[in-house]
Amino acid sequence: MNTKPLKLLFIFTCFILLQNCGGAKDDDCTKEAKITNYYYVNNQSYSYESTIEIPCDFPDPEPVEIDIPILDNFTYEIISFIYTKDTGNNTSRLQFEIKLINNNDFAVEGVPVITMKTPELEFSSNYYASKSPNNCYKLDANSSCTLSYDEEASLDLGVSNSIEIINVEYYLTKKISS
Repeated sequence: MNTKPLKLLFIFTCFILLQNCGGAKDDDCTKEAKITNYYYVNNQSYSYESTIEIPCDFPDPEPVEIDIPILDNFTYEIISFIYTKDTGNNTSRLQFEIKLINNNDFAVEGVPVITMKTPELEFSSNYYASKSPNNCYKLDANSSCTLSYDEEASLDLGVSNSIEIINVEYYLTKKISS
């Protein structure tokens, strides 16, 4: 009796069973998924990303709109602030230097947002960072960055008698692990 075909069939069956019964290891399968959270500041969107470990058969998370993540343990120091109502060139001029201080043990990426007040209105903007030579979009752990601004604006756009800085916050786009 020729048992060779039976041996081959037995080996093949064992191979198939081992492949299919190895599913217990698939239950332990995990993958890293990127979670994208986003928020809006003055009609501009920013995203804040983090990663989590999820089962391999789990769908990747959808982006989610969140409240603005503000950096805790953040301080600032106004080094200088000069507002010239009329420069004599049909312009007003705003100049300032603000030291942004990250008192945390981790680096961050984000956007400095300055709240200013005039007699007419109060407004917050990240516009100043984009116009600054050093935009401070990254703050290293336990460090500081100086945000400088010096721009003139046409008096045709209107003029305010005074402007003052009332607050500075740092909106997070990324926390960088050490």
